[in-house]
Amino acid sequence: MSVNSTGTGSAPCRFAHYFVVCGIDTETGLEPDELAGENLDQSPLKRTFKSKVLAHYPENVEWNPFDQDAVNMLCMPKGLSFRTQRDQRDPEFHSFLITREDGSRTYGFVHTFFEEVTSPQICAAMQTLHQMHHAEHATTPCPSSSSSSSSSSSSSSMDSLASSVDEADSSSSSAPSPSQAPSGGGGRPCGTCCSGTAYDASRDTLYVSKAMCLITPMPFMHACRRFLAQMHRAVSAQQPPPLPLESYVHNVLYEVPLPPPGRSLKFHGVYEPIVCQRPGLSELPLADFPLGDAFQLLGVENLVQLFTCVLLEMQILLYSQDYQRLMVVAESITTLLFPFQWQHVYVPILPASLLHFLDAPVPYLMGLQSKDGADRSKLELPQEANLCFVDIDNHTIELPEDFPQFPNKTELIQELTDVMLRFGLSPEGRNSPLTPSTTTTSTTTTSTSRTSSSPSVGRKTAVLKELVDDSRNGNLGREDMAVLELLQGNPTLERLQALAKRTGVTVGRLEALRGRVRDVEADGGETGGGGSGRRSAEDEQELRCAKLNVQLREVFASRFATMFADYEAFVIQSAPDLESWLTNREQMHNFDKASFLSDQPEPYLPFLSHFIETQMFATFIDNKIMSQWEHKELNLRVFDGRIEKARLFNVRAPSLRSSCYQRCTILEESAQAIEQRLMKIDHTAIHPHLLDMKIGQGKYQQGFFPKLQADVLASGPTNNKWSSRTATSQRRQDRHRHHNEHLGLDNDLKEKYMQEARVLGKNLRQPKLSDLSPAVIAQTNWKFVEGLLKECRLKTKRMLVEKMGREAVELGHGEANITGLEENTLIASLCDLLERIWSHGLQVKQGKSALWSHLLHYQSREEKQNLLADSPGSNSPERRKSDSGLGLTTLRVSVIQDMRHIQGMSEIKTDVGRARAWIRLSLEKKLLSQHLKQLLCNQALTKKLYKRYAFLRCEEEKEQFLFHLLSLNTVDYFCFTSVFTTIMIPYRAVIIPIKKLSNAMTTSNPWVCVAGEMGDSGVMQIPKNVLEMTFDCQNLGKLTTVQLGHDNSGLLAKWLVDCVMVRNEITGHTYKFPCGRWLGKGVDDGSLERVLIGEIQVPCGDDDAGRGSRTPPMLRSPSQPRRISITSLSGRATKPTSAQIQEGIGEAVNNIIKHFHKPEKERGSLTLLLCGENGLVGALEQFFHHGFKTARLFQKSIFVWDFVEKAVEYMESADQMGDLQQTAEPLGLTCETFCRYANAINNSPRNIGKDGKFQLLVCLGARDRLLPEWLPLLVECPVITRMYEETAMLRDRTAVNSLIGVLETLHHFAITLETSLVKGIDL
Repeated sequence: MSVNSTGTGSAPCRFAHYFVVCGIDTETGLEPDELAGENLDQSPLKRTFKSKVLAHYPENVEWNPFDQDAVNMLCMPKGLSFRTQRDQRDPEFHSFLITREDGSRTYGFVHTFFEEVTSPQICAAMQTLHQMHHAEHATTPCPSSSSSSSSSSSSSSMDSLASSVDEADSSSSSAPSPSQAPSGGGGRPCGTCCSGTAYDASRDTLYVSKAMCLITPMPFMHACRRFLAQMHRAVSAQQPPPLPLESYVHNVLYEVPLPPPGRSLKFHGVYEPIVCQRPGLSELPLADFPLGDAFQLLGVENLVQLFTCVLLEMQILLYSQDYQRLMVVAESITTLLFPFQWQHVYVPILPASLLHFLDAPVPYLMGLQSKDGADRSKLELPQEANLCFVDIDNHTIELPEDFPQFPNKTELIQELTDVMLRFGLSPEGRNSPLTPSTTTTSTTTTSTSRTSSSPSVGRKTAVLKELVDDSRNGNLGREDMAVLELLQGNPTLERLQALAKRTGVTVGRLEALRGRVRDVEADGGETGGGGSGRRSAEDEQELRCAKLNVQLREVFASRFATMFADYEAFVIQSAPDLESWLTNREQMHNFDKASFLSDQPEPYLPFLSHFIETQMFATFIDNKIMSQWEHKELNLRVFDGRIEKARLFNVRAPSLRSSCYQRCTILEESAQAIEQRLMKIDHTAIHPHLLDMKIGQGKYQQGFFPKLQADVLASGPTNNKWSSRTATSQRRQDRHRHHNEHLGLDNDLKEKYMQEARVLGKNLRQPKLSDLSPAVIAQTNWKFVEGLLKECRLKTKRMLVEKMGREAVELGHGEANITGLEENTLIASLCDLLERIWSHGLQVKQGKSALWSHLLHYQSREEKQNLLADSPGSNSPERRKSDSGLGLTTLRVSVIQDMRHIQGMSEIKTDVGRARAWIRLSLEKKLLSQHLKQLLCNQALTKKLYKRYAFLRCEEEKEQFLFHLLSLNTVDYFCFTSVFTTIMIPYRAVIIPIKKLSNAMTTSNPWVCVAGEMGDSGVMQIPKNVLEMTFDCQNLGKLTTVQLGHDNSGLLAKWLVDCVMVRNEITGHTYKFPCGRWLGKGVDDGSLERVLIGEIQVPCGDDDAGRGSRTPPMLRSPSQPRRISITSLSGRATKPTSAQIQEGIGEAVNNIIKHFHKPEKERGSLTLLLCGENGLVGALEQFFHHGFKTARLFQKSIFVWDFVEKAVEYMESADQMGDLQQTAEPLGLTCETFCRYANAINNSPRNIGKDGKFQLLVCLGARDRLLPEWLPLLVECPVITRMYEETAMLRDRTAVNSLIGVLETLHHFAITLETSLVKGIDL
């Protein structure tokens, strides 16, 4: 125990924690790897066999316990690979990472090579397997297999994509090299042998893959790659290495420290020194994976789109034959997220045994190895509705439907392109040569491995880049330069050269040139190792790669610093201490989202409204709040520092947001910092040295990696200065921790809260690799079920709180007022959640949308059984009539009916789109919970479609889920109507007369025109004596007005209408347009046409759970219609008092002002506020009615418009007599305007009646800000004494002045009137 602790005490500061060797266990022999998907049709050489961890040093590190299963699985994700002497056996490199429970990461770097199999038992076992396979396939015809093998051979040798060990499977059929031709050639038997995969123990040499791996706390990819390549070179070289291999392993494990922040470190490999550097505290965190490769593999535009999907926490699946490519793209994209961090499942290399994990109904970022050029279409993915599929080898990505674009995307792509071009790289995604940072292996391998079978990308680019470097340094003659120019940019010639070489033909001049390049490289390796001498091409390349990395990252970091420059102003710091904050974390609002969005430029909103709902943004804000009580998280500290610095240089008001693109200004500065560190080494580690080993230990056999001496590698030295320094600091930290445990918050409780707070909404970072028993898989799925339910609860709660606006604030829920944009974001995320729930535990995937697929199954079953969806439980909510008890027939509720509406919408092209439209429609109809319950009632269907562990088959959770959705019925959504604006919708209109026979006696030709927020239906003739009609029309949005009229033809041309009811037949929304007036000449006010103002009807179903607590509608009208003639007004017992009238006017004006203070998308109908119940027109009408002299017996009714006409008559006659000439200039103008407006209304071709004309005058006066100017004219007019009593409000100066003051407050707003109101008025 003491020995172990000696070696591990300084572990947190060590460069590497473990050195691991994986390969074949000769004692257990060949074990098929069932988890990797055993394929018995394949030749035994192509099958996968289990690998084992053969050794790892040291035994354990307390800071980072060794996880044997995970390391074995990730070192050799496809198990062991076998080859013969005929096959390509180039060494390969890949990296991996393991994410622990708390989100911290450990990196692994793996060098895989092939070793000859010396065990006769294994050779014999392979021979037996071949004979059995051959016997089974002896009857199969030969041509097909040979033709397929030839194509695979050509593709593998010509395709520069081929770079992983496993790809070499497909190239194992490449032609034998000249030296092996005689033994391997001859008359090979037919059958499997044709494919080049035959094995004969007497003639063939068998090779098996073996892996060396370094496990490190930080991703120093280049340094680990070089160290492992040198270790392999030491094993395969003819001369033994200067020291035993144990010395180098011991040195890297125990004597090489991590470089301090902002410093560089040199340590020694077997042959050459290796340099690594670490960014300073104010720089972007360490990222050593080559970003340039990721950009070249996908192209700048694709990479920006992928980056956007990751920011919005979609499901990301990377797909490539090459493990290192998967890792490079995954690490590159997560590196670019700075200052944010991916919070969900992150598995850049998904081992074959964990494929079931693609079923995870949570956001994930995973990498999947594609089988030898397997077709993408054959890949069965559980859900694709929210999936971004990245085919790295083919440089393509498949994006989810309708996701928002990253702000200033075009300018960002242009800036990134400029950076790439400055480094001489193509910004287009194509099969461009990878930068040599990914080909180091081939540069340092020995000449023997260079001449192996077919050329890999590695060698191609290495030779080319060395030529480039030599030409830059002036080391190439003119002939050589000509060859270089020929080779550069000509991959075909390079491949032909490789082919010629493999078949034994030499091209003299090129060979000589290659030889020189190798000599120069070898010299550079020996002389350049001193650090002061000329840097090797590899060092130059590494520096170039590091500079490119940091510049690309700075561009992205600069975007976030611009977009979130003022984020601190919107962080809500409400808790007094950490404990209370952690305890109430879920209930608290930590960020003022509505205010933040209102402060952003319009083009940014679609993206930002989605992004601030993500887990990564929530965690970022949590870290900001916790930084009051704890050390700042690293990314946050750097980001805040940058914002602070920007503020010093560029002081701007937070409200002045501009969407103008600002380029990054510190690209050169950041690249120089790295260059200075790499050029001037700060620290040098202890050189490898002889260890205290027994005589005879440390011997080795060329080509075989020896078994290292475990005793000397079990622990490190106790006397080096940095290990004792870190041990002391560690003891100090321990003491500090023990001291803290006695103060304030109980430490265990704090840790528990911290974990809960940080894990809120994120279930698993990475699947458990070590234990794959059914119980563990079941437990993982159970975590998913719990996570989905929790997410559903949080989402529905959030939607309710946001939707309830002001009421929610009064109830103490926090922020008010949600913009239409944010509502749309929340509904889109609900659609995504439902898709994920429906895709969890699917038996067989069908179509891209799991929910729509389930609905289609349900539809076909129901239709087969010929059941109309009339089950008693299904249609009761919609069995409701209009309030008056007359009118519209009931609308039947049915899942199938709503599906048919969606299927009939030609605008929606995909299953994902149909599912989302169906969810929106059900939500708007307040039937989402009920519909889904009906869908899931068919248990036979659910059992057929879903596995036992699926969310939809967990009864209790399913019930809770439906209950959460039911709570959404308490608020009104128009999420279907407002989104699908161009679809055709069937409407049904019913005209309800007051007298049963009054309509039958109408001899005129009636017409109707329905208008909404998005347009109108146009004038439609109503067939005579028909009270109900249906019409199809492009979506009108929320309905606002109905124009109803007739042509006054025939003898009985009078019509007494109570109201008009109009229903949207898809959403079921019913609107009532009260009338209560006559239409006809010589009756009422003589109107032949009325503009009726509508309002949505609240359905009143008793059994409608959840509706009792709904928000009140915007305006509920009393049953008594407001618009009645003055004669009936005079007969009413109670008339409003002057105080009530003034209050009514104030309320009407207030409502209009509030309307304009709401976000535009949320304002609703202004027509309602002007002309509807309690609107401005009605309030002013009451003002004018007050003290109006009533009609005498047997005289015709008098209306306010009569007073207006008489006033106009007086003003015009006074003007002609010159009386108005003496008045002040503005007053004269006002008289002229008033007369012009009144005459225009009178001369209009429409027969809107006297009350209709007064309504129009008020609306036009409000629009053109003239009402306060017209009132004094009417007061001064002598007509007033004849028509108004002395007590009238219009004759009370104080009341009039007060009214003028109130109306002037409307001057700040631009009032626009609906076309239906001002039709036919020419002003």
